[in-house]
Amino acid sequence: MSSEKKPRRPKAETPKGFRDYFGAEVTERAAMLGKIAEVYRAHGFDPLETSAVETVEALGKFLPDVDRPNEGVFAWQDEGGDWLALRYDMTAPLARVAAQFRNDLPSPYRRYTMGPVWRNEKPGPGRFRQFYQCDADTVGAASVAADAEICGMLSDALEAVGIDRGDYIVRVNNRKVLNGVMEVAGVLDPSDSDRFAEERGIVLRAIDKFDKFGEAGVRALMGKGRLDESGDFTKGAGLSDAQADVIMNFVGADKAISRRLLQLEARVRDHGASDVADDLSRARNSSDPDVRSILGIDPIAGWTRNQATIGYLRSIVGESEVGNEGVDELSIIATLLESQGYGPDRIVIDPSVVRGLGYYTGPVFEAELTFEILDEKGRKRSFGSVAGGGRYDDLVKRFTGQEVPATGVSIGVDRLLAALRAKGRIGGTAQGPVVVTVMDRDRMGEYLAMAATLRRAGIRAEVYLGNPKNFGNQLKYADKRASPVAIIQGADEAARGVVQIKDLILGAKIAASASVEEWKAQPAQFEVSTGEMVAKVQEVLARYGVK
Repeated sequence: MSSEKKPRRPKAETPKGFRDYFGAEVTERAAMLGKIAEVYRAHGFDPLETSAVETVEALGKFLPDVDRPNEGVFAWQDEGGDWLALRYDMTAPLARVAAQFRNDLPSPYRRYTMGPVWRNEKPGPGRFRQFYQCDADTVGAASVAADAEICGMLSDALEAVGIDRGDYIVRVNNRKVLNGVMEVAGVLDPSDSDRFAEERGIVLRAIDKFDKFGEAGVRALMGKGRLDESGDFTKGAGLSDAQADVIMNFVGADKAISRRLLQLEARVRDHGASDVADDLSRARNSSDPDVRSILGIDPIAGWTRNQATIGYLRSIVGESEVGNEGVDELSIIATLLESQGYGPDRIVIDPSVVRGLGYYTGPVFEAELTFEILDEKGRKRSFGSVAGGGRYDDLVKRFTGQEVPATGVSIGVDRLLAALRAKGRIGGTAQGPVVVTVMDRDRMGEYLAMAATLRRAGIRAEVYLGNPKNFGNQLKYADKRASPVAIIQGADEAARGVVQIKDLILGAKIAASASVEEWKAQPAQFEVSTGEMVAKVQEVLARYGVK
């Protein structure tokens, strides 16, 4: 007779691509998001919490900028036959809310939201299927003043959480400018948006890989194609050298602008501001793009890098109507930001911001942290992007049939937390609560009353609820909880109306130094009256900055 098989025990492991968050991580995230929320509220934005589940129909094309319709989400069919899915970002639910409650919401509608999103993608190092996002959006405002507000608010939020000025930069570009460059290069036909669509897609992907492939690699992808070191060949866009030059002038705008600014500064030093102003005046009628690139820069009035960039971009887009419209919008954004004190040291017009341009319809922005960290191989590298967004005027239209202007930004919560840890702003051991030990289980009510007294004074406190028989285990528990203080009161102390306060932080230091003299000079355990308990605990906590 065969024995019955025992039921198989489930593995105690998180699903692939997911992770658990413990004490300090959760606390640090909540504190950071609280600071960001204060900034958003100060700008007039209201909180919104949407359902984690949306209909597949409402989500539409999944994963913006990825050509994977009906993929990339965790979806299921309910008993009624409808397909539902976990949200993959915070923008698609906002579009649904804006359409569903359009008669009830103010217009423009400013909202911020924070929470987890889910993506059914292949996980990898640092890439999870569930992660947190923190978004702020304005729906119903066509003016680029809304885009400028988002950029300024993003700058304020980064500084509020502890990223110092000079350690970040918010970069701003415009989809319309790139469209203008494409038009000048002959790969965009304003009268037929589908024409050259394949070529534009290749060009966009090539530009996005500039940091990885360099100028030569990007040029190859714009031409016949690129052969990598492994022998794999990637088809190119088939552009001529002249067409590629137009786009490369756009891609390399940042270096070109830096070079021209240095030239202008040298001329100001060598010839005086008035001579340069005369040169600029004559340049207005020049057909030389190198000269036209510095239009709008007036050393007498105090020109800025943003103005220099705008002048350079205008020279590249030429007569393109959409290109000039994009440059005009960037000029307005720069002016609005500078009037509020957001100069190029915080927010800069930068044509290199291209990621996600296929999803957006106008201005786009990205927050990059510029300080260096060490990678897994010990090499120095800049931390990189922690937030991005832009204008997306077509998303709500899916529901209403009418174009509804919208703009917003999304902060990668986990990346920003990692940045704060890298800067040493967070990441210390989270301090646990004061532990009231139990010497006599029959006096549990008195111990609970002690903890309640501490909590009423604003002190985190708990009573040990395990087996009190072994007092050493209670102190081991307090150590594992990272408790700063233990309260001890046996029958003798209770009769005398006193408690023992054990400074666990100092005790750990003394134990590590093994110095008897230090122990005598600074006793880690001392006796006080019950009435003094709260004040003395507060003194100990204040000594270590514990709140």
